[in-house]
Amino acid sequence: MRELLRFQPLYQERVWGGRALESTLGRTLPPGAPIGESWEVVDRPEAQSVVDGGPWNGQSLRAVLEKHAAEVMGPAWPRARAFPILIKWLDCRERLSLQVHPPAAVAGELKGEPKTENWYIAHSVPGAGLIVGLKRGVNRAQFEQALSAGTVEHCVHHFRVAAGDSILVHSGQVHAIDAGNLILEIQQNSDTTYRVYDWGRVGLDGQPRQLHLAQSLRSIDWTDFEPKPVRAAPTSGVIADCAEFRIRRVVLGAGERLHLRAGEQPRLVSVVSGTVRAGGENQAAPRHPGPVLTRGDNALVPFAGAFTFTAEATTILLVTENFAG
Repeated sequence: MRELLRFQPLYQERVWGGRALESTLGRTLPPGAPIGESWEVVDRPEAQSVVDGGPWNGQSLRAVLEKHAAEVMGPAWPRARAFPILIKWLDCRERLSLQVHPPAAVAGELKGEPKTENWYIAHSVPGAGLIVGLKRGVNRAQFEQALSAGTVEHCVHHFRVAAGDSILVHSGQVHAIDAGNLILEIQQNSDTTYRVYDWGRVGLDGQPRQLHLAQSLRSIDWTDFEPKPVRAAPTSGVIADCAEFRIRRVVLGAGERLHLRAGEQPRLVSVVSGTVRAGGENQAAPRHPGPVLTRGDNALVPFAGAFTFTAEATTILLVTENFAG
């Protein structure tokens, strides 16, 4: 398995979504619907990425892992184990609900899955922001009282963001995304979300969306106050490092290269600005140029594959790694 794996996006209709994946990333979306999410890499029972191109074209990520787990993930990877990362694009035309994901210590009790995630802001309108964590000093009693009074926004930590900023959101951190953000979300393979508050909104069916107050209050980390984002920078560096994954921001000038060697670990490469050409071991000859990855593209570099990514213009890549331990 020495092919660079790219996948067909899975578009998800959301009440808070829009059409920015079309207007900003140049995607062709289902007509008319508000598309809030594009699941780029996923291996779940209810959703499967399908390989787009190459000798495994049309096969699900699950089928590929069942046949080629050692080559894709490394020799110790069990074939039945799910791919541990889920990557999504989020088009937040409207503010998302205030929500929380259960930490590992309580997820089993609540029959849910922990979910630590990283948000990279690819584009935002002036004044857009994020909510992550509590305002300093807020306790559970104050938070519950504010929920009843409809004033919970006064209890949470809100800050402005711009393109290139990012923040790691741990399980247990209460959070929401403001309107006007286009975000690449790199997360644990989980789909458990407890909705705390929904700003009085109704769903696509015209009815109020379900809240999960008991689960949310059990999951919130009441010691988590005012976490700080990683601000945009013109240099390469680590922007997220946790037990579940590490994300490096790699900034390349035109003609500069990123080399990923075979036999180290699988990695995910996400293009958040610019364009790169990916050359593999079997794609070195000029008459056989490798695939071009443009803004919005995500690819899986397998354990057994060696690739060089050459920037065709100033480019920013996110390299996700350390998830196969």
